[in-house]
Amino acid sequence: KTGEIRNLSEVSKKIKPKWIRCYIEQKKLRELSQKNNFQGACQALGHLLVWLLTGSICYYFFENDLWTGFILSLIIHGTVGTCFMHGCHELSHGTVFKTKYLNGIFLNIFSLLSWFPYHIYKMSHSYHHRFTLYPEGDREQLLPHRTSLHVLYLIQLFTVNITGGVHSVGLIPTIRSNVKIAMNCFEKPFSDWGEELYEGQKEERAKAVNWARFVIIFHSLVIILSLWIGKPILAVLISGHTFIGGWHLYFISLPQHCGLMSNVNDFRKCARTIKLDPISEFFYWHMNWHLEHHMFAGVPCYNLRKLNKIIYQQLPKPKTLIGAWIEMRKTWKRQQVDPTYEYNTPVPPISKEYSVSKNETLEALSMGDLAPKSILS
Repeated sequence: KTGEIRNLSEVSKKIKPKWIRCYIEQKKLRELSQKNNFQGACQALGHLLVWLLTGSICYYFFENDLWTGFILSLIIHGTVGTCFMHGCHELSHGTVFKTKYLNGIFLNIFSLLSWFPYHIYKMSHSYHHRFTLYPEGDREQLLPHRTSLHVLYLIQLFTVNITGGVHSVGLIPTIRSNVKIAMNCFEKPFSDWGEELYEGQKEERAKAVNWARFVIIFHSLVIILSLWIGKPILAVLISGHTFIGGWHLYFISLPQHCGLMSNVNDFRKCARTIKLDPISEFFYWHMNWHLEHHMFAGVPCYNLRKLNKIIYQQLPKPKTLIGAWIEMRKTWKRQQVDPTYEYNTPVPPISKEYSVSKNETLEALSMGDLAPKSILS
């Protein structure tokens, strides 16, 4: 039972996956793992500037009573803003900027605007990368996921998300979760983790509590000041954007692991790469190359396409977004009859696996810079 495992150290003793990694020359991998401040700025600052632009356009339409333009621009603004979650993910790995503090600055900015508990996420995501789809160690992705296309859920995804759901951000659960964390209550604050996530980690737990309090204070001030100056639209654009237009986040994020195999040591069978158009790939922070990300998480997101081109012969052929959803829906329907069924991705043989050099660590390959070192023993 998952409840029997209390912390990452205990999980490490019980579960030791010997991950299969495609062969790549160590020199080439080191080159791809180099972080670049300019490329990082193009990604992080570029995303933020687009959000500011869409927000400004939306504000203009609102002030001039151009309601059709306002509604359309608000959905676009929300769509861009909900994708901040992808930025929080990659910045949590610490692989976007070469200058370390820049990763921290932008992680705080994106997380603050998204009501995102990144301290908790980094802890949870460490489990996810080390024990991907091993249920005892990875409660961030507990399968099976329901590939819902229910009309009421779709309405929320294309308008305002009130109740939330898998790979979507809801107004009520987000506020409730932040309030609970701020009160030092960790009853499933993130995914299916509860109090055990911070077992023996009082200092790290305090960081999560303080961050939740800061997020609540910030957004409360935004709302109060917006109302005080007679511009409530500012509260919607700054504090409410992450609950609007979440369709893009949902449709491109769910294929990461949905329907794939659990308890296997081959990332090619438990993570899925998909092909996207350049605009979607940018706002997804290139996480459509998700298999490659799991195999070599120390590689910055903007180099994952290059990584794919080098090892593509050892990988399953990437599916389109529509192809991935067809595969997931077929898997889900079969799971209604056979709950134990998981899609077994056909993979090409690997003649030679990547071997870790003396100067590398499995943690660096598997996670980048995620969790505090104290939980990696």
